[in-house]
Amino acid sequence: MRIGTMLSMPGDAAGTRVLVDRVVAAERAGFASVWLPQVNTIDALMVLALAGSATRTIELGTAVVPTYPRHPTALAAQALTVQDATNNRLALGIGLSHRFFIEDSLGLDYSKPIAHTRDYLTILTGLLRGEQVKYEGKAYRVNAQVGVAGAKPPPVLVAALGPDMLRLCGRLADGTITWMGGLNYLRDIAIPTMTAAARDAGRPAPRFVAMVPVVHSPTDPAGRDAIDAAFRLYGTIPSYKATLERGGASMPSDVAIVGSAAAIESGVRAYADIGVTDFVAAVPGAQADVANDTMQILAGLIRR
Repeated sequence: MRIGTMLSMPGDAAGTRVLVDRVVAAERAGFASVWLPQVNTIDALMVLALAGSATRTIELGTAVVPTYPRHPTALAAQALTVQDATNNRLALGIGLSHRFFIEDSLGLDYSKPIAHTRDYLTILTGLLRGEQVKYEGKAYRVNAQVGVAGAKPPPVLVAALGPDMLRLCGRLADGTITWMGGLNYLRDIAIPTMTAAARDAGRPAPRFVAMVPVVHSPTDPAGRDAIDAAFRLYGTIPSYKATLERGGASMPSDVAIVGSAAAIESGVRAYADIGVTDFVAAVPGAQADVANDTMQILAGLIRR
């Protein structure tokens, strides 16, 4: 299992230069990957393209780019451009986002998320392979081709949480990125469901990228409070709330790794034991000293 880190989370006001510096620091510390969400601020793919020129080996992932605002031809061109700029180190994480954003903010139709994802993935993955894609679906009618010389298709990872979406993406994508899904959810639902779908479709075993809140806290209640203060919103968003409940949890702190250095190491290893391929630490940044301690512990675990 590879260990990565989130570069930022919603609410972080870090600018482009700061984010690129964080990528450089993560590579020096030995992290295998960094991941950046696309929210209503800095463009994640552009930041990762810039970070590519300042680094050599670290994987650069989006977690995630919402699909509805970007036509698949536009996203394919962006992703292949980042591949060209980073010597093919992009992991393209995409997702539906949420009804309140897609409908209430953007005014787009969110009524058929499964059908949208099926159309989007079919078009996007073909374009990333350089194919002439002719496709007529309910959401898209496309006759297009995208090509960037020297750029390889990046792995496409979908924020698939519910069983139906996991099955669909097992057939069409390279893996999933989970958030607010703890050990129970991953072990009992996500990993077996998606693995079976990929196997039945004759695809390679999928990647399971687990984003997990982590905080070093010798006093466990204080650490749990810090997690819930930082990530409380996610426990109220329907898709994440359902994911928590599927794993028998109710609050973000229920799926977090909190405690001593030994507890963090044990918690991270537990994800490897159930078949997670990529562990991605989401470390709250409100207390800089605590965040730095947590990152140092994770870096030490990587070295060992």
